[in-house]
Amino acid sequence: MTVPDAPVHLGKVRRMAEPLPHILRSDAEDNRVRVLEAARELFSERGLEVPMRAIARRAGVGPATLYRRYPTKQALIEAAFTDELRACRAIVAEGCADPDPWRGFSSVLFRIGELNAHHQGFIDAFMSTFPDAVDFAAHRAGMLRALAELCRRAQATGAMRSDIVIDDLVLVLMAGRGVSAATDELRVAAARRFAALAIEGFRATGAEEPLPPRAHVASFVLTRP
Repeated sequence: MTVPDAPVHLGKVRRMAEPLPHILRSDAEDNRVRVLEAARELFSERGLEVPMRAIARRAGVGPATLYRRYPTKQALIEAAFTDELRACRAIVAEGCADPDPWRGFSSVLFRIGELNAHHQGFIDAFMSTFPDAVDFAAHRAGMLRALAELCRRAQATGAMRSDIVIDDLVLVLMAGRGVSAATDELRVAAARRFAALAIEGFRATGAEEPLPPRAHVASFVLTRP
């Protein structure tokens, strides 16, 4: 008498099980978001050498969960900073497209400073020596070439000092990594102040003192993996 009812019960079981893949996908997405947020925070606080297990603890996931999605530190760095890298490329492209090269150059310094203030650790990732991370080396080379051309255009208008070289811009970007403050708002304010001071150092005034010898930091950056 009970045999005819069996398919009905099995159908109920199947219907109850149908939402499970969606739940699993939702949990996996939540874990991904928490991991990336934790990675950005810890990269900012402690640098790129922070252990993967520390990131897992901050995210509230097990090490196995972290390694299943990001089997290497390089893969995690790429995922954590892909959006920032895209934003950085857009900043440089928009600055270079400005018909006023000095205004474009100034906007690049301001906006990259703000980007790093909001996402501390990005410049470290951009200068990363991890060879298997997102191809930062190619991005660095392309953006520095574009910025070098922007500087040449600004010099041609007389707005920028004639003895400025791309190494000087790299020095400013590297120095900007040291801008820190207790809150995001204060970091942005400090980054803008620093950028404004740096821009004045690039500006042609007609009475500049000669600069010290060139520091070949750009070639060092370009040859890093």
